[in-house]
Amino acid sequence: MKRILVSCLVLATSVAMAHAGPCSSEIEKIEKLVANPNSGIAPTARQTVGAQLNRQPTPQSVARAEQKADAHYDEVLSKAKALDAANNSDCKKVVDDLKLLVGMQ
Repeated sequence: MKRILVSCLVLATSVAMAHAGPCSSEIEKIEKLVANPNSGIAPTARQTVGAQLNRQPTPQSVARAEQKADAHYDEVLSKAKALDAANNSDCKKVVDDLKLLVGMQ
């Protein structure tokens, strides 16, 4: 019985790996880091003009910036996943953009 279970796990892993695209492992790594609140990795946005002029952010402006950064992250992540699923190596450029977006580079 144990051998059958192990065989099924090996087969399932092999099938999953066979369907993995050229960027699957990098995408998974980024998603895990972003999901972990202790990783220090999160979607970011560009600095605003107000911040450059030494204006303090309000809680509302911080919330808007976080929402905007999260939406942009989701958009770029979706693009990377779509290219990866199509086995398109252009996903590597999008993954690089994604890493910049979350502060990994």
